[in-house]
Amino acid sequence: MKKSLLTLITLALALGLHAQKVEMLPFGDFNNWVTRNIKESRIIGGHEKQCYAIGPTVTINGDKPYTNTGGSPWASSNVMAKVMGVTKVSNAVFPDERSAGNKCAKLTTMMEECKAMGIVDVDVLVAGTIFLGKMLEPVKSTSDPYSKMEMGIPFTRKPKALRYDYKLIIPNADMIYSSGFGKQKTIPGKDRADVLIILQRRWEDASGHIYAKRVGTGRERLGRSTNGWINDHRVTVKYGDITKQAGYNDRMGLIPAENSYYARNSKGKMVPVEEVGWDSADATPTHLIVMFSSGSGEPYTGTIGSTFWVDNVGLVF
Repeated sequence: MKKSLLTLITLALALGLHAQKVEMLPFGDFNNWVTRNIKESRIIGGHEKQCYAIGPTVTINGDKPYTNTGGSPWASSNVMAKVMGVTKVSNAVFPDERSAGNKCAKLTTMMEECKAMGIVDVDVLVAGTIFLGKMLEPVKSTSDPYSKMEMGIPFTRKPKALRYDYKLIIPNADMIYSSGFGKQKTIPGKDRADVLIILQRRWEDASGHIYAKRVGTGRERLGRSTNGWINDHRVTVKYGDITKQAGYNDRMGLIPAENSYYARNSKGKMVPVEEVGWDSADATPTHLIVMFSSGSGEPYTGTIGSTFWVDNVGLVF
């Protein structure tokens, strides 16, 4: 009797796993990259720097503002900045060889330095981050970083989980805060990699304000270095108000107004997306947010050398 029951349970589990379908996000295998060759301003050395974007294999020369190309839904913290007429490139996300002919995304926390003949001396800590959406170039200041990112893409389906492969190195060192102005600050504690999937139902009022209710949520922070690749890792998406569900923590909560992500409204203006509550578990989303980052702190905060490799990102249905 016990043997028959175990056989039935095993069969049911096998059928359940088999019924799940993984759909790769476009360009989610990270085998194709845009290479941008940009010459920085002469006042900071005039060097030609490479800046990578996730998209079709193509090379772009010159300091042209970049927008997603080839149908790629991905943006990253890699960016061209023009501040007071000075062109500067920041690149913390790279293509990397996972195996022969098989690439992945390498996200690194690093310090970007900008020094100009004693006139400018700026150090900005950058965590390597990729996300679904757009980065708005050229960036003209380090203030209000979320306003430079159009976070999320239109999406109306309800996945069971976010699926990906990863490898992680977290140095045994404290975090640093450095926004480019003022002294660097040491923040006790180790950094962690951050993974996020959010589904929202958004709407816009007559004044152009954008609001959202949270439909689905999945989030995890990874704080241990791995011994090689972890394959087929999954983050479960929970629907509706999850504050009373097992596994809930404050990091999964609604986005505070002061940290709102931004989107472009129907008038063409970038405005904060104000999350105003939890939606029904049966609600249909309008937008999908997916983000991977080598750091989990506030902007300009992290542990230098933290490195997060990501590959084969898809959604489980």
